[in-house]
Amino acid sequence: MTGAGAMIDEWYPVGLFSQLTEEVSKTALMGKPIEVTRTADGAAQVRSSGGRALPVRVRYGHVWSSLGNPFKELFAIPEADQPGRRFVDVGVVRVRCSPLRAVENFLDIAHFPFVHTDILGAEPHTEVESYKVEIREKEDEVWATQVKFYQPQAAKSATGGITTEYMYRVPAPTCSVLYKTCPPRPKEWDVITLFVQPLAEDLCDVWPWMALFDDVTPMTDLIHFQQMIFLQDRSILENQIPALLPLDPGMEIPTRADMTSIAYRRWLKRHNYLYGAQLVAQ
Repeated sequence: MTGAGAMIDEWYPVGLFSQLTEEVSKTALMGKPIEVTRTADGAAQVRSSGGRALPVRVRYGHVWSSLGNPFKELFAIPEADQPGRRFVDVGVVRVRCSPLRAVENFLDIAHFPFVHTDILGAEPHTEVESYKVEIREKEDEVWATQVKFYQPQAAKSATGGITTEYMYRVPAPTCSVLYKTCPPRPKEWDVITLFVQPLAEDLCDVWPWMALFDDVTPMTDLIHFQQMIFLQDRSILENQIPALLPLDPGMEIPTRADMTSIAYRRWLKRHNYLYGAQLVAQ
């Protein structure tokens, strides 16, 4: 597939397993129409528009598939098997942007006070402190650690402003996992993920999912809180220029706060993950 590069062989979310029925749900993956359904025996099934059976996995509340032949299993999130957590299927938000732009925005800390004002950030607390970024060669993942930021309401379960600690992990080109301070259990991490389905190079469905320690907040409130956060991001994402994610270092001017983005773009280019990317200035 032209422009897909190595991303053709990756796993992508294509729907919530809990919402599948025997009636065919039509969607798309990397510009190709696909059909998702539940078989009579309860299994998830994904087919191309021509009827070709595509590979399927069901994990983290979602159905995953690929147009190619994934050479590795879907990435692991150990917290998904941890007793006592609440698993939150947030739903889907359609965004007219590159799927890679959606992931990069999720990794951006500096926008909190300006886009998520009085929730994930607030003036005058706008400085991004130094943090650590690395590409872990063994896992082949991008990680940002020792990230700290003051937040008026770090989570729905938070009762006041706290300095929140973050860790970001990118295990796949259109997926990111965020570990952040858990207000009810300071020794644990809340897990918030962004699973992005590339419908086209400039259009995607974003499927957030969470694994939390929160026995108090109603499920509806947890879902609405996370949807509100991402809907605040959508207007920013849909107005970014260029629409595709630039991978040439000279196309945009980074700051110290953009270290994670720089590593992510370098990692994408290294692996030929180019669907939704722009290599040179146009």
